[in-house]
Amino acid sequence: MQPEFWKTAWSEGRIAFHEGAPNTFLEKFADRLPKTHVLVPLCGKTDDLAFLAGRGHTVIGIELVEDAVKAFFAEHQLTPTVTQHGELARYSAGPITLIAGDLFTVTREDVGRIDAIYDRAALIALPPELRTRYVAHLRTLAPAATPALLITLDYPQDQMSGPPFALTDAEVRATYPHVEQLAERPATGGRVGQISGSVERCYAVTL
Repeated sequence: MQPEFWKTAWSEGRIAFHEGAPNTFLEKFADRLPKTHVLVPLCGKTDDLAFLAGRGHTVIGIELVEDAVKAFFAEHQLTPTVTQHGELARYSAGPITLIAGDLFTVTREDVGRIDAIYDRAALIALPPELRTRYVAHLRTLAPAATPALLITLDYPQDQMSGPPFALTDAEVRATYPHVEQLAERPATGGRVGQISGSVERCYAVTL
């Protein structure tokens, strides 16, 4: 998707992907993430960031839309230190650092140490032609075999144009070298929740 699509969506309040509470799969399976440095790509202003920090993680989020980053800190009553690194703005408060900018321009030097990845609504925010590039870029940010918690949506793609885009179980297994499905449930909320047969899945994967 073009950056302007997401900037417009945030400015117009079209953020049905924002749950407004910690994801229930994350609450259930957070122990699958080592309590160290967790990368959260395309993070928006998700409450999952605060949930992870509250469990003792150091959290590094990346979000294209700077207004979403500002909103996270404002809604959690945190005053971040803001520094500029080229085209990237770095907002930090306590154990949470959010980088505002294009994910594909972020380097390992920008994120620092990464021990795990939490991906909810990041991979499925991207059309199929960008997914390979996305996963390849994550591999430049984190060491080989980094564990990740992945949450996806699957539904008949002809029933709705993304984002979020449908991601089948077979596609997940073709994307990562190790995949363990942890849970599955009918999708609820947003446009996807209105589609018969839509499913939300949670996986433990490695890069």
